Amino acid sequence: MSALTLVHVIISLIAIVAGIIVAQGLITADRHERSTLVYMVTILLTSLTGFLFPFNGVTPGILFGIITVLIFIPTALARYRFQMAGIWRLVFVIGSLVMHYLNCVVLIVQSFQKIPALNALVPQGNEPPLLVVQAVLLIAFLIVGLLSVRRFRPHIVGA
Repeated sequence: MSALTLVHVIISLIAIVAGIIVAQGLITADRHERSTLVYMVTILLTSLTGFLFPFNGVTPGILFGIITVLIFIPTALARYRFQMAGIWRLVFVIGSLVMHYLNCVVLIVQSFQKIPALNALVPQGNEPPLLVVQAVLLIAFLIVGLLSVRRFRPHIVGA
């Protein structure tokens, strides 16, 4: 494993753990200031370091990286410029969760590609076990998203 790959994977895993904490905070109306900052920095670094790998044409990873950076901009503005006031609360909640979802999708796909036991289940990359895991992930994020939109009110809970 190259140094770039190792750094990219570590940053990605930190972003995923921090994203879980942020998502839990969105559901429980807890801002988790430090974890949110760690999440925002590492989710951006995950995308940016992903662009440093050799370019062999547009891949799903490249597209996810571009989408994440494009979502990151209004999400960061919503959090740090507009303090999640008004519609910016929804921008932050939805943006944070979509970026986290995309990062988790990449984790799942990479795990099935790189871990031999998982790869044996999906050698072509489109078999039912992978699709089921991705469907479960999507359903979980939709539930977290709905709960977050309903419950997260940062200005009411001690902004």
